[in-house]
Amino acid sequence: MNGAVRHIAMWSGPRNISTAMMRSWGNRPDTFVCDEPLYAYFLRATGAPHPGADEIIRHYENDWQKVVDWLTGPVPEGKTVFFQKHMTHHMLPGIDRAWLGRVNNAFLIREPREVLTSYVRIMPNPTVEDTGLPQQLEIYHWVCRQTGRIPPVVDAAEILENPERMLRALCAGLGVEFVQAMLSWPPGPRATDGIWAKHWYGAVLESTSFQPHRPKNETVPAHLNAVLKESEELYHQLYQHRLRA
Repeated sequence: MNGAVRHIAMWSGPRNISTAMMRSWGNRPDTFVCDEPLYAYFLRATGAPHPGADEIIRHYENDWQKVVDWLTGPVPEGKTVFFQKHMTHHMLPGIDRAWLGRVNNAFLIREPREVLTSYVRIMPNPTVEDTGLPQQLEIYHWVCRQTGRIPPVVDAAEILENPERMLRALCAGLGVEFVQAMLSWPPGPRATDGIWAKHWYGAVLESTSFQPHRPKNETVPAHLNAVLKESEELYHQLYQHRLRA
């Protein structure tokens, strides 16, 4: 399918390597990237007290139908690949899922213990829904059921352990050619970064490649033990479908 236009929706929960993945795809010469295009809609609809929420709602389109029309329309800047970094919890029940059949979906997962110990530094009382895992599993099953295709699932730790091998497998699963430019990128912010970068992205703004995976030994706070248990059950349902390169 080389040369064909591709709209790629990558679905991740928070505190993953989704921004590094956006950097990787954004370094391809054929690819335009966008950063969490449904975030403003999510914030307006839920009133979630995220850092900078009011500014985000004012700055970005918060009509989900208009956002979807853009995501499924022509690829900006004359590129042939439109890589869309999505948070699964932004895909609220009120959004018609039909547009998912018009894009190529992929799923980025991360072990919940690592997610939660990172998340609590910014928001101390996350719920299972805040991990994005229930929504991720729902979207995955919708895509499988409605498109008849098994979308690629990649695990963050395995990408960090061998970026080239896993990115080659991901590209093959999405019908695009792997290019070496995906393995490194210049440091610094991008015009395509959301204005929430100052709250969430931290060290990734200075990154130049995927960093080696370092297992975390931090303990999840006791009050989140039930959240961890449920999250792990959901994670393993997706993990069993991951790409094995």
